[in-house]
Amino acid sequence: MPVKIRLQRHGKKGKPFFWIVAADARAKRDGKFLDKIGTYNPNTNPATIDLNLDSAVQWLHNGAQPTDTARAILSYKGALLKHHLDGGVRKGALTQEQADAKLAAWLDEKANKVTSKKEGLTKAQEKAKAEALKAEKAANEKRANAAAEALKAAEATEEVAEEVSEVAAEETPAVEEAPAAEEANEEKEA
Repeated sequence: MPVKIRLQRHGKKGKPFFWIVAADARAKRDGKFLDKIGTYNPNTNPATIDLNLDSAVQWLHNGAQPTDTARAILSYKGALLKHHLDGGVRKGALTQEQADAKLAAWLDEKANKVTSKKEGLTKAQEKAKAEALKAEKAANEKRANAAAEALKAAEATEEVAEEVSEVAAEETPAVEEAPAAEEANEEKEA
């Protein structure tokens, strides 16, 4: 019975969530499995991987073959390195303490890389948020200036309208007097 270390899909449509399992190669993708080794959530940035390192290494020692994606995940978490170092210990190339020290150093370096990536993403989000706020303030100032100019233009239009109405009011009685005078002249003649 060939054993594969592979991903088993869970989660809803568009939001995948995977279990990392050791399963019979003949079993369905989401079917029966022998052992759940961990979880993988690609929806977060960086992806969240929770792996039982000892269980994964034990399955590798027993001959389980990981799929391509599972191999990448096992490599990312250090399971393949631990399997390789354990092979060196069995052959006598190094001691268990040396192998553990190398694995611990590698895991620390990997953790630092992940932490720096998270910090970089956080800084990028803060920078984008600050730029968006700056752009929004500029747009608000532009909108306020445009409203102020429109208000000034409306006031100027009102002033011009008032002046025109004052001029028209002054001229209108003079215009009305002339026809009244003409009517009075016509009445006298008649």
